[in-house]
Amino acid sequence: DRAGEYDSFITYLHREQDMRKAKSMGIEAYSAEQAVKGKLLDALLTHYNSGREKTLFCLAVNLLDVGDVRTVLDEARRLAPELPAKEKARYVSNRLREIASERRIVLKLRKKAK
Repeated sequence: DRAGEYDSFITYLHREQDMRKAKSMGIEAYSAEQAVKGKLLDALLTHYNSGREKTLFCLAVNLLDVGDVRTVLDEARRLAPELPAKEKARYVSNRLREIASERRIVLKLRKKAK
């Protein structure tokens, strides 16, 4: 199945893993988790997007655990409240990349070679 080999505007990297997770936790719990992820993404885009982070934030929320994204948001609220918008965006982006790297997760879309 080559359908999940490349990404479009979202990643399909965890597609099968997400389906197994939904089955094991139950659709209601999985849907509740997805709603939380939606709120986290909204917070990232509203407060920490300087105009260049949308794809990164979407990937991070999709691929990282909810707790990891919450940790970054909590750190940013605590450590970066007085920083200019671009500095806040850089801080959050760097922290998400650091955590992803620790988890061996790549926050880049897989594009088909041209």
